[in-house]
Amino acid sequence: MTPDATDLSILKMLSRDATLGAAEIGRALGMAQPATWRRIKRLQDAGIIAGRRVGLDNAALGFGVTVFLGIRLATKGRTSLEEFERAVTAIPEVQLVQHVLGQFDYRLRIVARDIADFERILRRRIMTLPGLGQVEANVMLSEERRPGPLG
Repeated sequence: MTPDATDLSILKMLSRDATLGAAEIGRALGMAQPATWRRIKRLQDAGIIAGRRVGLDNAALGFGVTVFLGIRLATKGRTSLEEFERAVTAIPEVQLVQHVLGQFDYRLRIVARDIADFERILRRRIMTLPGLGQVEANVMLSEERRPGPLG
């Protein structure tokens, strides 16, 4: 399925606010709610809309520090990758696990209440992960929200 101009308009609106309903989107685009709903459903069925997410403000929830970790495993192999992934995804403060090519094998996004909390997470949870080798931490100072490929 190739999205047309109307589909792209729907996708832009949903990418800005995933809570919008078909009626609101339809009104903005001059379409009836049922027609808009059918288009959204078709985009979901085609896998173009992979889900809807609510963005949370980590700082407002008490998580004032975000750290990106680059992790290189000490040993490589299918078993160690699966074991590492299973263990790291069980850590609640780890928001994102990316298996990447380059200097590191994995990139993690971790949230913590403060630097002391991050140190506790690092010492007690990250440094005990199976197959862990090199770790590099980058503390996020600020973040800019990019609109994505649809603008």
